[in-house]
Amino acid sequence: MSFFCANMHSHTHHIRVRYAETDQMGYLYYGYYAQFYEVARAEMIRAKGYSYDQMEKDGVVMPVVKMNCKFLRPAHYDELIRINTTIKDLDRLPFVTFHHELFNEKDELINKGEVTLIFFDPKTQKKAEMPIKLKEVLKEYFNL
Repeated sequence: MSFFCANMHSHTHHIRVRYAETDQMGYLYYGYYAQFYEVARAEMIRAKGYSYDQMEKDGVVMPVVKMNCKFLRPAHYDELIRINTTIKDLDRLPFVTFHHELFNEKDELINKGEVTLIFFDPKTQKKAEMPIKLKEVLKEYFNL
């Protein structure tokens, strides 16, 4: 399910906490939150008909340059987590920040994170423009 509004793009993805992702207390190990963010970002783009794989084939990668994370409550083994991912603006291109909010099955906010990535050309090792196909996907939400 996705939610959209002008000058912002949001997407919701669900993921279940697997046993191998938990610590001795049965909580989602803190290191996996970054992976949950990455899955949610990829699924956000895929839901609009473009994938990270296609972006790489188009000659652009998106390395992470900054990540902030706030833990509010633990996620537990076998719990279905809802991840709301939002791109609030594209004013700092070639940088883009994804805002993530994770909710447990009781609809309690358990985690907030922000991940900033940069469009990057791996051949030239320099900043790159946003791929044309991604601009097409996002133009209905932003003035591109």
